[in-house]
Amino acid sequence: MVSRRLSRLEGHRRKFLAVIDDTPECQRAVHYAGMRAKNSNGGVVLLYVIANGDFQQWLGVEEIMRAEAREEAEAVLAKAAQALRESVGIEPETVIREGVASEEINGLIEEDRDVAILVLAAGSAKEGPGPLVSSLASRGQAFPIPVTVIPDSLSDEELDALS
Repeated sequence: MVSRRLSRLEGHRRKFLAVIDDTPECQRAVHYAGMRAKNSNGGVVLLYVIANGDFQQWLGVEEIMRAEAREEAEAVLAKAAQALRESVGIEPETVIREGVASEEINGLIEEDRDVAILVLAAGSAKEGPGPLVSSLASRGQAFPIPVTVIPDSLSDEELDALS
């Protein structure tokens, strides 16, 4: 069970969570989350999850790999945040976590009770809609908040009109 959302209480505001990864559709989710936040006086949280399985080396090598992964995460988040500032005029919160993406998303939702909507974008590649959307569809349980999945077939103008 998810903790009660606080986003509608005085002193709080609804936040849209977009997960940053290396998929091309990720930026569509960020843009939509930003537009929804702007149009509803809300906020945006950008989450980057570093897979913890990438660091199964000797201790010294593991520390170097972890530091490099963190630097990459910071750079990718900075780029996504800058794009959001320029296109929508919103200053997002950025969060970096290490672990399994679905667990870290759930953990952030539980910790930040202003996060009210998870925004994902589906890709159109022949491999499927993307790792996060596929993971969501195959889960035994749903995320504890509403999830908006942006179809790849929408134009930027249609996406803006919907937000």
